[in-house]
Amino acid sequence: VQLVESGGGLVQTGDSLRLSCVASGPTFTFNTHAMGWFRQAPGKEREFVAAISWGGGVVYYAGFVKGRFSISRDNAKNTVYLQMNNLKPDDTAVYSCAASYYNERITYDQTDFHSWGQGTQVTVSS
Repeated sequence: VQLVESGGGLVQTGDSLRLSCVASGPTFTFNTHAMGWFRQAPGKEREFVAAISWGGGVVYYAGFVKGRFSISRDNAKNTVYLQMNNLKPDDTAVYSCAASYYNERITYDQTDFHSWGQGTQVTVSS
């Protein structure tokens, strides 16, 4: 499966961004997989941001999101989104999407995800 992220950029504190991740692949059925977003800041480990079940009915967020981010998906477009509002400098990182082994079950464990995109850079200036 190929995952391609877009929508990153350089913004100021308090701004918003909407990230997209398009999935493709001859044997990959997007609407049977939960999806997740992760991020990695310079010098830090990759961390979980959000995940969504195959149908979009179940979502899960990292604690630092605190109502600022929203994950969604459009199965007709094989796309998962991450709406990020009220961005802070600490949100600066490369954001990557990932496809889960599961459909309804969603977790923050990176070992539950089998495919990763290359990521899109988000930089928040103060």
